[in-house]
This record gives sequence, structure tokens and C-alpha cells, in this order.
Amino acid sequence: MIRILLAEDEEAMRTYLARALQNAGYEVVSVDRGTEALPLLQTEHFDLLLSDIVMPEMDGIELAQRCAEISPATKVMFITGFAAVTLKANREAPQAKVLSKPFHLRDLVMEVERIFNNASQALI
Repeated sequence: MIRILLAEDEEAMRTYLARALQNAGYEVVSVDRGTEALPLLQTEHFDLLLSDIVMPEMDGIELAQRCAEISPATKVMFITGFAAVTLKANREAPQAKVLSKPFHLRDLVMEVERIFNNASQALI
């Protein structure tokens, strides 16, 4: 089963995203900040880091950079409501997918599926 680490500081959004991904068949571990996600990346395996960009203590971009050092096989996807932050994310983590808020939960699930379908086809 694909494991996703979700880092989102807004509780309602975190709950909705986790539920949508779990309903789609993914195992989701959710945290409310990057500093809480970091030790999990060091001790557990995750296939995807799904992170808000703007969070307290450690933003999603720094978290993604640390993730690349700790767990280079973990894919990264950002979610954000700020267009300027999207541009920064594309510049600093060009391999990561960025999904801008607002988005439909179905769109999120489709993007996650696309990430793993593309990865599995690359192995063929």
C-alpha cells in the first residue's frame, strides 16, 4: 500500500485531505507542521510527502529539501493557496508537483494517482 505523509497546518484541511486519500486506498499519516514530519521521514518509509508550503516553524519547501536528503525516493507534492509561493516552489523544488488551492478533493486524488502511475510506467 502506498504511504503518504501529509503535512498541513490547517486542521480542517488536514482532515479532509487525509480522509479523501484514505478513501482512495492510500495509507496516510498526517501532521500539523514540518518539524513534526521530519522525524517521521527519518524513521519510517513514505512514498509521497504531501505538504502545505506555508506552515509555522518549517515551511514545506525546507521540509521537501530535507526530505530529499533523508529519503530521496520519496516523491513530493505541494499544496498552497498563494500564487507567489507556487513560483518559489517551482524554482526551489522543480521535481515537485504543486496543486493550488482551492482544488476539489477528486483533483488531489487524481494527481496522486498520476504521480504513481507515471512512476510505475517509468519502471516498465
